[in-house]
Amino acid sequence: MPDTKNPSSQNWTSVQAYTLAVICLLVGVGGGWLFRGSQSPAVAAAGNSATDAPPVAMGAGAQPTPDQLRRMADVQAAPVLEKLKNDPDNADLLATVGNFYYDAQQYQPAIDYYQHALKSRRADAAIRTDMATAYWYLGNADTAIEEFNKALTYEPQKPNTLFNLGIVKWQGKMDIDGALAAWQKLLDTNPNYEARDKVEQLMAQAKKHAGVKPGTAAKSSIQ
Repeated sequence: MPDTKNPSSQNWTSVQAYTLAVICLLVGVGGGWLFRGSQSPAVAAAGNSATDAPPVAMGAGAQPTPDQLRRMADVQAAPVLEKLKNDPDNADLLATVGNFYYDAQQYQPAIDYYQHALKSRRADAAIRTDMATAYWYLGNADTAIEEFNKALTYEPQKPNTLFNLGIVKWQGKMDIDGALAAWQKLLDTNPNYEARDKVEQLMAQAKKHAGVKPGTAAKSSIQ
């Protein structure tokens, strides 16, 4: 199983350090721009299912802690897990549980459920895209790209996979050409894509960094 531990900042590559310094500062895009494989951009923009979970006691105005988010996901997943006891290899149920943990930012358990679902539904590009995106959030860009590419072998024009692949190639590897190719394919094969403006904005920003060597400007880019 690939190593999915979230790397500490001192272990990040110069590519990752430079990309986070420049892209997040200048473009304002973060991981939240990535979409789950079965999700439309409009649904993603409206919020995720973790916010619909039963409330967990918190102070006024406080953001939920990782433990509280995990508890939200546990509550949501409980009835589905009961169903899984009688149908443990049901890919739909497994992916649903994975989605609960993904939306609660509990990416390792999400990956575990997605992997189980893919054992019986290997060609499901949506589930594989979700798993790949979870790998990215854990800091594993290489495995994320590998899984996005696998998903595209089953659905070559899948918009969310192409969108996320472009983000990870840019933010994770500073592969500008690869990111632009993924986004251009997205626009060419999905002319009515509802987040087209967002893709075009990303492409324009990425082109500005096409000649920059990763790591060389990280310090000067931080204000």
